[in-house]
Amino acid sequence: MLDNFFNFKENGTDFKTEILAGITTFLAMAYILGVNPTMLAEGGMPVTGVFFATALSSGIACIIMGLVAKYPVGLAPGMGLNALFTYTIILEMGNSWETALAAVFVSSIVFLIITISGLREKILNIIPIDLKLGIGAGIGFFLAFLGLKNCGIIISDPSTFVTMGILLNPPTLLALTGILITLIFYIQKVPAAVFFGLLATAVLGVILTLFGYGAGDALMPTIPKQIITTNIDTSLFFGFSKGFTQLFSNIPNLIMMVFSLVFVTFFDTTGTLMTVGRQCGFVDKDGNANGIEKAFLSDAVGGIIGSICGTSTVTAYVESATGIGIGGRTGLTAIVTGILFLLSVFISPLILSLFTSSVTAAALVIVGILMVAQLNEVNWESKIVSASVFMTVIIMVLSYSISIGIAWGFLTYSLGTIAKGKYKEMGIGIWILAIIFLAYLFFGL
Repeated sequence: MLDNFFNFKENGTDFKTEILAGITTFLAMAYILGVNPTMLAEGGMPVTGVFFATALSSGIACIIMGLVAKYPVGLAPGMGLNALFTYTIILEMGNSWETALAAVFVSSIVFLIITISGLREKILNIIPIDLKLGIGAGIGFFLAFLGLKNCGIIISDPSTFVTMGILLNPPTLLALTGILITLIFYIQKVPAAVFFGLLATAVLGVILTLFGYGAGDALMPTIPKQIITTNIDTSLFFGFSKGFTQLFSNIPNLIMMVFSLVFVTFFDTTGTLMTVGRQCGFVDKDGNANGIEKAFLSDAVGGIIGSICGTSTVTAYVESATGIGIGGRTGLTAIVTGILFLLSVFISPLILSLFTSSVTAAALVIVGILMVAQLNEVNWESKIVSASVFMTVIIMVLSYSISIGIAWGFLTYSLGTIAKGKYKEMGIGIWILAIIFLAYLFFGL
């Protein structure tokens, strides 16, 4: 029955390979179970509630991807999107987390409409590819900065704004050691390098705590007495319903939030699905991917599920390439990944106690490295492009805001194009975005 549904023979795989691929993909993605609650908690959300929302929405979204699109792709709250959710929409714009969840819900509906209506190709043609790459790389730098800041490697300074922290401080030293361990795993191409790096760092933290180094420090992990739990925090379920009033009370703010979420989700998802689709052999020489519209549909539905459960936007993960790398070719891989996410709900005390900010710093830095690699494809010979990408990256990090970085990048590109005398080539879409970003930066709209 499974062979008939997933076409194992046609895709050059079998049941055992798909199971192993699903487990591998889960291990490569499992770091999000520790990173996401830590990050969203800074926006005022309860850690246990975010963990449940992360595990549940990821599990359901993966299973939908496996059944509907039959792609071996795992889904979870996106890195970069969770930073946009917490540090820009909540902390920088001053919205409540309920309003932020409402924005995720609306943006996911918009993404679903874009997918169903067939507007994806037209939108892809509006945004210059170099800007897309620059924004992705900028988010990578931003994530790495967050990781270094949260663990104390980088701290504030009244004279220079930022400086290096005290590396011998136990939580900071643990984070630095974890980054080095994970980096070694990554360089050695160890499967699920990020997850095993986190696990090794957490175990080291427990050992240090047992020997009295950092004992009592909230940043150091401790072993929970109750590893298996039946107390599931569902307090965030449908939490977005309380945020609609504030969301629609400021239309310019609504537009900026939804646009930022849709923009990042759209290009992150497109890049991921095309990448893994090509690795699976689903993409032909003309760039057409077999069944990719169903994969986009599954991704859009996953975003809606994430907002309902109470987390930032759920999207496809490029870490799915690890499972594909050992032979995963069908939706069964995604289903196995989803089941493992659902089962992780019952060991939340263990995961939340081990994956603290000192431990998850390594994941943020390594994911940042992966995202920054996009700069290789930027056309640096173009002065307009190089200036736009540079401004996107540096403003995103220094302003502590993904949306402000995007705005500066677009305005720099628009100004450069006009100065070059090529304003007729910009297109109506770029003009509209430039006007919106101009109003956003100078008038706070």
